[in-house]
Amino acid sequence: MAMKTTQLSCACGAVRLEVHGTPIISTECHCSSCSEAGKRLGALDLPQPILTPQGGTRYVLYRKDRVSILAGADNLSAFRLGPSATTRRVLASCCNTPLFLEFKGGHWLSLYGNLWPSGELPPLQLRTMTQDARDRSSVPDDVPSGALATAGFYRKLLMAWIAMGFKVPQIVVNGAIDA
Repeated sequence: MAMKTTQLSCACGAVRLEVHGTPIISTECHCSSCSEAGKRLGALDLPQPILTPQGGTRYVLYRKDRVSILAGADNLSAFRLGPSATTRRVLASCCNTPLFLEFKGGHWLSLYGNLWPSGELPPLQLRTMTQDARDRSSVPDDVPSGALATAGFYRKLLMAWIAMGFKVPQIVVNGAIDA
């Protein structure tokens, strides 16, 4: 059986990605780190805002071995909240499109939901870190939500890592963005 392939790109089309198979999970994160990054990156005149009206950030998580950079790798630039931050947010420097968030040592990428064409974004399955939402009462209850990341969330990540043979592929990003 052929694995589903989805083509994604930055706003100007210079950076093109391909994801294979189904995502690990489709989430919305409300942690203070994602909120702060969304505010700071918003100052870069992004093609689309990355924060939802409630202040969350939509991500679709894929195993790193199921994400291919087809074109524009030289346009990848990293943004970190600080010099010792263990996460990096990677943008296409050609048009300031946020592409993905990567945790140091992580086996998955959290691809920004804005990369999917209208109507093709995988349905939201879970909201995490709602304890940090600026107004918890405004966070919809249409999918499971957790004040922290849920045990089911971590189980999905662990199962994906096992399926990868505990590998952690590296993604080279040479540029840097300061926001």
